[in-house]
Amino acid sequence: MVQSFRKSATLVIIIWAVYIISLLPFMNINHWGIHPRSLFGLFGILTAPLLHANLYHIISNTIPLFILSFLVFEYYKKHSFTIIVFIIVAGGALTWLFARNANHIGASGLIYGLASFIIYSGFLRKDIKLIIISVVTLMLYGGLFWGLFPSRHMYISWEGHLFGALAGLVISRLLYKVGGDED
Repeated sequence: MVQSFRKSATLVIIIWAVYIISLLPFMNINHWGIHPRSLFGLFGILTAPLLHANLYHIISNTIPLFILSFLVFEYYKKHSFTIIVFIIVAGGALTWLFARNANHIGASGLIYGLASFIIYSGFLRKDIKLIIISVVTLMLYGGLFWGLFPSRHMYISWEGHLFGALAGLVISRLLYKVGGDED
């Protein structure tokens, strides 16, 4: 449990460190997000989850990222790195391919991917402990569902949410097919 806590804390510390760097006058790094269908935007697939537009944006991503990554690190230890990388890369690639022309940044695609992975994986595996975690996650983060649809707020990347969630479902299914993550 301590190891999972440390890994989640490290992930959160990294996004906060990048945010603090982005505040420096000579470090305008937020343009390194996902720019759909542009060569420059490909780099954003890897960098977008680290970038946040403002203090409200990073604060709203911090707690869910910590909790959901903790659950993955704790209950899916064997495949936690694969899960996170797959969600970032697959969700980001789909955003790059299909999203509207904008600069897509933030960890919310990863958050949606982790939530969908945890919810689907628990039910898929039919393990009582994982089902309970799925139900609790659904109760805590079920409201995320509305973020999968276009918003009147054009600055919200609903596409990143949608494709992150789809990536979480896909990796859950893929890991189930290869024998899952029994530790």
